[in-house]
Amino acid sequence: MRTAILISALLGLAAAIPRPQEAPDWVEVDDAEPPAATGPQEGAVSEPVTYNDSAEAQEAAQQTNATLADPAKHKKIKRGVNDDCAPQPDGYGPQPTPDTVSAFLAYPPFASTARNAPTPHGYTRNFVDLNASSNANTYLGLYTFNSYDTQQCADKCDAVNVCTGFNIYFERDPTVKPAAACPKPASFTNIKCTLWGANVTTATAVNRGQYRRDFQVVIRGSNGYAKPNPPDPFPGYTGPNFFPCAINAPLLNGVNTYIGQQYFKGPFDAGKCAAACSTTTAYDHRHPDGSGKYDPCNFFNAYLLTKNGLPDGTACSLYTIPWGKQYATNCEQYRGSDHYTIDNSYGYSLNPQDAGQI
Repeated sequence: MRTAILISALLGLAAAIPRPQEAPDWVEVDDAEPPAATGPQEGAVSEPVTYNDSAEAQEAAQQTNATLADPAKHKKIKRGVNDDCAPQPDGYGPQPTPDTVSAFLAYPPFASTARNAPTPHGYTRNFVDLNASSNANTYLGLYTFNSYDTQQCADKCDAVNVCTGFNIYFERDPTVKPAAACPKPASFTNIKCTLWGANVTTATAVNRGQYRRDFQVVIRGSNGYAKPNPPDPFPGYTGPNFFPCAINAPLLNGVNTYIGQQYFKGPFDAGKCAAACSTTTAYDHRHPDGSGKYDPCNFFNAYLLTKNGLPDGTACSLYTIPWGKQYATNCEQYRGSDHYTIDNSYGYSLNPQDAGQI
């Protein structure tokens, strides 16, 4: 029977009774594979969402099996393409004159368009008319529009199960890809809509542009919108049950019910936790002790871990028995100077419960 490895890292928390597990598990957080992107790639005007719930759940199951059997991770390397000075797709936004950064930043229609844009039904506008766009681990995709259309952007978000918000903005982009032979080309304006799998707030609006050779990319009229988006129910589980914070369970008659954690950087996706729970039970069932007993995953707590206000990834804490919201008391922790908080915490119970006996 597998025994959970416990790391003592609960900082700043004084427990009245022994707490057998930590949440989050810093080993898992530190070892988690980084997301493929935290925002649009340089020069991108279209990056359609490719996130697939079923595929992500299968990948989570594979990662869980690999972690249980062998903690080694393997990373993929992406290779670029040489397209120096290649024409970029035309921008459809208004073109300030003269063609300078200062004229772009001072162009009044950008501000008025952003401030007068309607808020789509079901969404809350979290920021308006910033000179920065969102950048975070929970990036899902990018679309470029012909007009500053918040409803069109919301429709894109609504079509993606894990999307909880969007960012729409004007961006000053080069007409050709800057290179040694064309270091500072003329500009045009793109109207960009990015989709996100967690918080879209002023804390995530940190991308103020960049230099591409001698060309300066800048942003105007950036609005951020978010909506409540509780996770789905999953076959074989009862839930989701909302918790105010993460579960911090005590020992039960001296027995540790916590059997480990899986962590996935990127959009919040409780489906990965369901896959991790089922995979853990299957693994433990294949590795019982001498009496035929094993640790079943009968309950999991899925939550979004944020670091210094920025969404980081999905944590999946696994238990042999269900725990109620009265035990959801782990709301924040400090790790050095970094402040970690818990958002979108939900519990799921296996139905029926697994007795843990061959």
